[in-house]
Amino acid sequence: MSTTDHTAEVASTGVAAEELKQFVERIERLEEERAGLAGDIKDVFSELKGRGFDVKAVRAILRLRNKDASERQEEEAILELYMQAMGMA
Repeated sequence: MSTTDHTAEVASTGVAAEELKQFVERIERLEEERAGLAGDIKDVFSELKGRGFDVKAVRAILRLRNKDASERQEEEAILELYMQAMGMA
C-alpha cells in the first residue's frame, strides 16, 4: 500500500486512524522519556562538576568509548599527523 493509499484509508476509516493515534501517542511517550533522561544526564554532569571533575574531559572520554579501538587509533594517528604538520608535536 502506498503512502497516498494509506493516507486515504486513514481519512476514510476509524481503524487506520486509531493505529495512527497509537503511533503518535507512543512517540509522545518516548519524547517525554527522552526529556527525562536528558535531565538526568544534566544532573549527573552537574554532580560530576561539583566533585571537581572536568566536564569537557569526561565528554571526550564518552565520545571515545562509543568508538571501537581501530576507529580511535585511526583518529589519533590522523590527529598526530596533523599536529606534526602544524608544528604542534
